[in-house]
Amino acid sequence: MSFSRSILLSLPLLFTSCSESRAYWGAPSAPDTARARAVLIPVGESGVSGEVLFECTEAGVRVTGQLEGLSEGHHGFHVHRYGDLSDRATGASAGGHFAPEDNMHGRPGDEERHAGDLGNIVAASDGTATVDLVDTRIRLDGDDSIVGRCLVVHETRDQFTQPSGGAGARVAFGVVGIAGPATDTP
Repeated sequence: MSFSRSILLSLPLLFTSCSESRAYWGAPSAPDTARARAVLIPVGESGVSGEVLFECTEAGVRVTGQLEGLSEGHHGFHVHRYGDLSDRATGASAGGHFAPEDNMHGRPGDEERHAGDLGNIVAASDGTATVDLVDTRIRLDGDDSIVGRCLVVHETRDQFTQPSGGAGARVAFGVVGIAGPATDTP
């Protein structure tokens, strides 16, 4: 038997092993995702960091979290297309806003908007911001899932102008990943 033929014959075994391995490790599939988390790191020298949790509820996806190191005031808060943190100097590797339907930029309550348009968060004079909102457009499963994409906090207020709100530079970002089940311990 030739080497190339033996490779072709063993490919089904290789793919079977990958499937079994995923099942063995208990990796949840995207359709089963009920919770996701983004740990935000500073872009450049901003010093902004935080953690945001996404949880499926009957009303939509509840988004909660805490951030620190922000300047006082409003900051654009969006899900961007790529979960790529390789450009830590500017955050450009996250791409533009996540817009699977190619809609125009808009406010969270707008009928037509980017799926990733979550509006603004507000930082207090001490640089902290608390996030607590429910959104009906973002998803944690299916083709339009935000899991694996990037949550981005911007330098200034989202003005809701076209094409992306004019919220300035990116000051923090983090990949939205599948989170484990809720527990009573930290």
